[in-house]
Order: sequence, then structure tokens, then C-alpha cells
Amino acid sequence: MVNEGDFVAIFNSIHRVMKAEALLKGRSVPMLLIPAPRNISADCGLAIRYAAADREVVEAALAEAGLVPESIYEKRDGKFLEAGARG
Repeated sequence: MVNEGDFVAIFNSIHRVMKAEALLKGRSVPMLLIPAPRNISADCGLAIRYAAADREVVEAALAEAGLVPESIYEKRDGKFLEAGARG
């Protein structure tokens, strides 16, 4: 489940999303590996969900590791709106 205000990072392969999960877990960054929401197209079917409060840390860690997501969405008013990457 994605809560209002949460961010969802979509990757172009299962390999990249799994690497991103391992990286973030290794740094104890709060996140959750989830099935990609149906209204978001994702090739690999998985996504990383994180809270707005953790956005800077998550996206900076991913950028530093060369794991910039294909796209990032924010859940607002029950809809997923594309958000620009900050990494």
C-alpha cells in the first residue's frame, strides 16, 4: 500500500530494483519493496516506496550508486503524479 504523500521509484529492470533495495537496506534507509502500482507502468513489476521525509536521502544514495530510477511518482489526492528526480 502506498500512502498519500509517499514516493514510488520505478526502475527499468528487476536487477536494478533489487540492487537499489540492497543498497538502501544496507544504509538503513527506510523504504519498502512493493509491487508497482497498477496505474504506473513498470517493466519489472516492482518498485521502491519511501516517505517524503526520506526523499533526499533515498534519491541521493541511489544517484551516488548510479541507480537513478527510470521515473519517480508521488501519490497525491489518490493519484500517482510524476515527480522529478532530485539525485
